[in-house]
Amino acid sequence: MPFLLQISRLIDGLNRVVGYLAMWMILAATLISAGNAIVRKTVGTSSNAWLEIQWYLFAAVFMLGGGYAFLRNAHVRIDFLSSRFTPRGRNWVDIIGIVVFLLPLCYLMISLGWPLFYLGWESGEVSTNAGGLIRWPVYLLIPVGFALLAAQGLSELIKRAAFLTGHAADPLDHTGPSEAEMLAKDIAEAERRKAELESAQKN
Repeated sequence: MPFLLQISRLIDGLNRVVGYLAMWMILAATLISAGNAIVRKTVGTSSNAWLEIQWYLFAAVFMLGGGYAFLRNAHVRIDFLSSRFTPRGRNWVDIIGIVVFLLPLCYLMISLGWPLFYLGWESGEVSTNAGGLIRWPVYLLIPVGFALLAAQGLSELIKRAAFLTGHAADPLDHTGPSEAEMLAKDIAEAERRKAELESAQKN
């Protein structure tokens, strides 16, 4: 089990890095969109490539961020049902869901997405829009995104099996403060210190 938990941590680390990259992609898409709009209004010129790169980035965020969302437990849950289960019951429900639904779906999407990418790569398929981009990079997001999601599914399986066998804490126990709550606490603490400093300077 320690070896499997080490693999789980490596998968978590990979999806964490991909998740952070996806956040920067959102910023890049926003800047490109704003820059394109400014140039179009001020200079009167634009290109379909700038429009397409925006939805390429959006597609990358959506497809590559699935594993990170699973890692952060940010996916949709039916909480009013799961909250009625014991911790072991919730982990068993997750195990069944991962094995019966998630992993087969990932396999199906990878097996369907890879030929689409390969055909686009071989043919050099390009957007039909004037000045458009090549298509294979966005096709590649399908198998890669679902591979990352499947890998995270395996990581979550390991964590739940470790909990059920007494080798790790409950991965679904989120009784502690959330990241948003911790951030709010840090901001409040910084404001308190700032007020104390200003008060001390006045005196």
